[in-house]
Amino acid sequence: MTEMETLFNPFEPGFTDDPYPAYRMLREHDPVQEHPFGFWILSDHADVVALLRAGHSVDARRTSLGGAAQEQYELLEGDGFNVLNRSMLDRDPPDHTRLRSLVSRVFTPRSIAALEPEITALVDAALDRMAAAGRADLVEELAFPLPFTVISNMLGLPPTDQVRIRDLSGRLVRSLEPVFEPEALTDISQAGAEMTAITRELIGWKRANPADDLLSALIAAEDGGDRLSDDELVAQVVLLYVAGHETTVNLIANGTIALLRHPDQLALLRERPELTGNAVEEFLRYDSPVQQTRRITLKPHVAQGREIPAGAFVIACLASANRDEKFWGPGADALRIDRENARQHVAFSVGPHHCLGAALARLEGRVAFERLVRRFPDLSFAGDVEWNGRINLRGPARLPVAVRA
Repeated sequence: MTEMETLFNPFEPGFTDDPYPAYRMLREHDPVQEHPFGFWILSDHADVVALLRAGHSVDARRTSLGGAAQEQYELLEGDGFNVLNRSMLDRDPPDHTRLRSLVSRVFTPRSIAALEPEITALVDAALDRMAAAGRADLVEELAFPLPFTVISNMLGLPPTDQVRIRDLSGRLVRSLEPVFEPEALTDISQAGAEMTAITRELIGWKRANPADDLLSALIAAEDGGDRLSDDELVAQVVLLYVAGHETTVNLIANGTIALLRHPDQLALLRERPELTGNAVEEFLRYDSPVQQTRRITLKPHVAQGREIPAGAFVIACLASANRDEKFWGPGADALRIDRENARQHVAFSVGPHHCLGAALARLEGRVAFERLVRRFPDLSFAGDVEWNGRINLRGPARLPVAVRA
């Protein structure tokens, strides 16, 4: 197999519909690939976990080897991102430790668990609408509005233009792509600037109208006299707002597609509803809502005998690691909702940047699938899935389904 045939190429036709054959090719032929665009990509489970646990940087400003990847992230330091890049997603210790500590004080397991009645009511209301119509776009009716409403309510935000926020969020997350067309930069930057302005207005409103909610708590949060600066507060709120719903949209939609494409597993889930929690873990493994994450090496890093130099931009391919046969066995490409070690997936990353919202995503996913499967015994596709075309936060833009209560 030639070098060109194994080169990671997310722009190849059909890649975003089904990237897994390409990931398999990487694992089999070039699992530690130095890409001509100036980044490295790791695709094996062991290598991905080792990189994420090694304490390397997430701050793209520390890339020092040039190439298209560095140029792309230098451009994103401009207007619209000089504030958003202050989120804990883009900061190393001690800033990351401090920011995560302040946010986690108001994002506790107890506060998440207390949301189950609200989440159940929202899911049931969505299923009622779907039942009345007989068919629906599951993304539009359930997968998007559920996490969007939950995170909005958690933050204590006033009614907002969901359509506008969804559009801005969809444009903004393109900045998380490993590579994108240069002409997309202006659009991403404009979305970042507008989202920043909206968030500043919301924070100003909340300062004047404090309540028992997440945003009020973030405004008041302090650690030894330390508080979030205004810009840091904006960045964390945007991160929670966007990450708080974008990933769960994909979890619910991708998981539903997986069940409908594997009727034996859908039947098993109906027979054994106690498997729902484990099924959510398997959905996260089987078709990861976030396909990749990045690190910048602070020192030389060795993977499979190859030395990645310090200052390198490295993509850890979470979705590929979650299908690695060397870890999961020969059935890695199969959906098995009773998989015993499903929770060992890396969909939420590992190490110090493990997803702070993992418990919320798991809760929303569990409730959604419990109610969906029980409510609609004849759930089926009602048209073709339309994928969103993203490389990283990959999921369907439309998922037409037919239901019969």
